[in-house]
Amino acid sequence: MKKLFVSLFLLVAVSLLGQDKKSNYVAENYTKQEVSIKMRDGLTLFTSIYSPKDTSKKYPIVMQRTPYNCAPYGPDQFKRSIAPNETMMKEGYIVVYQDVRGRYMSDGLYDNMRGYIPNKKAKTEVDEASDTYDTIDWLVKNVPNNNGNVGTWGISYPGFYASYSLLSGHPALKAVSPQACIADFFFDDFHHNGAYMLSYWKVTPLFGPQKTKPTTEAWFKFPNVGTNDDYQFFLNAGPIANLDKYYDSSNEFWQQLKEHSSYDEFWQKRGLLQHLKNIKPAVMTVGGWFDAEDLYGPLNTYSTIEKNSKNYNTIVMGPWSHGDWARNSEKQIIGNINFGDSISGFYQKNIEANFFRHFLKNNGKGENKLPEAYVFDTGRKEWKTYDTWPPKNTEKQQFYLQPQQKLTENAGAVSFEEFVSDPKKPVPHSEDIKQQGLTPRKYMTDDQRFAARRSDVLVFETDVLAEDVTLAGDILAKLQVATTGTDADWVVKVVDVFPNDEPETKEVQPYLKMSNYHMMVRSEVMRGRFRNSFVNPEPFVANEKTPVNVKLQDVFHTFKKGHKIQIQVQSTWFPLIDLNPQTFVPNIFYAKPEDFKKQTHRVYSDSEIEFTVLK
Repeated sequence: MKKLFVSLFLLVAVSLLGQDKKSNYVAENYTKQEVSIKMRDGLTLFTSIYSPKDTSKKYPIVMQRTPYNCAPYGPDQFKRSIAPNETMMKEGYIVVYQDVRGRYMSDGLYDNMRGYIPNKKAKTEVDEASDTYDTIDWLVKNVPNNNGNVGTWGISYPGFYASYSLLSGHPALKAVSPQACIADFFFDDFHHNGAYMLSYWKVTPLFGPQKTKPTTEAWFKFPNVGTNDDYQFFLNAGPIANLDKYYDSSNEFWQQLKEHSSYDEFWQKRGLLQHLKNIKPAVMTVGGWFDAEDLYGPLNTYSTIEKNSKNYNTIVMGPWSHGDWARNSEKQIIGNINFGDSISGFYQKNIEANFFRHFLKNNGKGENKLPEAYVFDTGRKEWKTYDTWPPKNTEKQQFYLQPQQKLTENAGAVSFEEFVSDPKKPVPHSEDIKQQGLTPRKYMTDDQRFAARRSDVLVFETDVLAEDVTLAGDILAKLQVATTGTDADWVVKVVDVFPNDEPETKEVQPYLKMSNYHMMVRSEVMRGRFRNSFVNPEPFVANEKTPVNVKLQDVFHTFKKGHKIQIQVQSTWFPLIDLNPQTFVPNIFYAKPEDFKKQTHRVYSDSEIEFTVLK
């Protein structure tokens, strides 16, 4: 499980360890120093500093702050790779890694997504912004041969700390790259629009118990569920409350998840977006179109800064799952789909290295070769650049969920389709029978034919396209629904249906064919109780027609001529999300077996899907 954890969160610090200095570029070309930097409240944070052995010139500092550890520990123990990428490592930077407050070798208590304190009045008021400021201040004053410019970067949770560094206000901070960055834990990772992401349950210990002393080893354990069939494990477990036997009260994060099932003050104060105003450093936000963990974060971080700041602000979105851009895979494959060769290498050399070089080595002077938006069309499988994201030449276009499984631009007389949603037989999010690891990935491009053939999944699709259609921006499903119950989840999937003569590929799973492949392009859930407010959940009135909007995150995908655009609508998506009892209870984490009821759901034909179409 530890290896899975390392792979999931890109802990290069652990996965790239090596002791053979003869073959270790870092050990041959860098010196290493370990220090404990004192924060304003007196506590110290453990910090590893890698400095180029060539001291004939000055170097910028690039820093990653992480809750996952900055191993290997020991001044004579070297990572096998440092910096955001190999190009930067060989160009020469002073590279810094730090255990954040409360983690591994650093002092203090850990606060998951610690809230930002805008107007601190005492030295005892600390947050990740003040810790970042104090760290940068110490580094520029004490590390030899630095040029006074600092950059931060990180992927996933370290991406959150990179975003947080923007609030530090330190004048030496010149370039920041939040990557797969969490922006709000109620919309990233553990929740999507109020639905609990059950598929993340196994990772809860990573953020749960506090350590009792400085340590270089993990003090938490992941649960052993005793089966490789996740679907059956969670189905047999029943209501979420039954999972308590795996986590005791020392798992603080599990208790927090259960006690704060709506978007209350606990979650609100941990969000970063509301604070991203008047940002000064240059920002390059990076994300993957098929990142199952953190897609909301990058898109909303970029757009929020764009609206509220006048700094240099750019976005990069590639055909990646979580953190793929930091890997060195020759082929970029998500599930059954191959998006091309050397895509991550191209990004590292031509985008990421250029960004930091321009702002940290060249002081932002000279020609900046990066566009506002560097985005990958996942249908055409090619990079595009734009002056804005979404591009200026887009328009909103409505499609309607019509009878006979039709998705059309014109709405007819209002009718409805209905299906029975049974919590005892939920729709799988993948047809693979496996243990998903700690979080899912592959399902983001999975073939959706298995779902389309179920009676509890509604399908609507266009005729075969006579010309290419490119979606470039967000998607809003404006559903009109009813249920015989008093609560329900609504899942909307956008699917690219390939033609019958689609060539076969070697990447496709043995039991599948690319002929008529149903590639999922984007999907999202809305927990119906939050349709009007994430703060104040409310039940449905049984059998009453009710509007439910489901906002899907941005896409950049061309549905090619000869393909079809398909929409699927369902109410279970298991075990990706937890089961909704379909009868309203105050807190689903405490729902009882008798609360779970089979219900009939209706979707009316005046339901709209609003696409952002590139003209």
